[in-house]
Amino acid sequence: MGLLSFIKEAGEKLFGKGEAQAAQQAASSDPSPEKIAAANSAAAGAIEDYVKSMSIDTSSLSFEVDGAAGSVTVSGQVDAQDTKEKVLLCCGNVAGISQVNDLMVVSQPADESQYYTVVRGDTLSKVAKEYYGNANAYMKIFEANKPMLSHPDKIYPGQMLRIPPA
Repeated sequence: MGLLSFIKEAGEKLFGKGEAQAAQQAASSDPSPEKIAAANSAAAGAIEDYVKSMSIDTSSLSFEVDGAAGSVTVSGQVDAQDTKEKVLLCCGNVAGISQVNDLMVVSQPADESQYYTVVRGDTLSKVAKEYYGNANAYMKIFEANKPMLSHPDKIYPGQMLRIPPA
């Protein structure tokens, strides 16, 4: 359990389309509690759909968004530590989200990964050299962040990555 911080302006732009966009626009024109709750619910649905699109089972998870605070709370149970970490990264690497509150329980606990926020000029090789002492270990980081990463060269500043234990 814990709270992870992310760069709010970096990440997937999930809220600028579909139901989430319509709900946000309605809440900004009429900031009644009902409209704000609808916008937060639509944002939570957009994040859950995004996590599902990464081939992660969300059936036992619950997502709540507080748009004003830029936070997501994820609760429920997952089978493995790496699944938990991928869910957290999917939620946090979304534009507009600056915090992810982790209330998930892992059925089969394992050693936790470290996290690294990409800065301008980074490559997975450079990160691997820093964490493992071997630039050629970049594939371990790439594999640990699949399917969020589609190619080892496609990382961006502000993105948070999992760095599995050596």
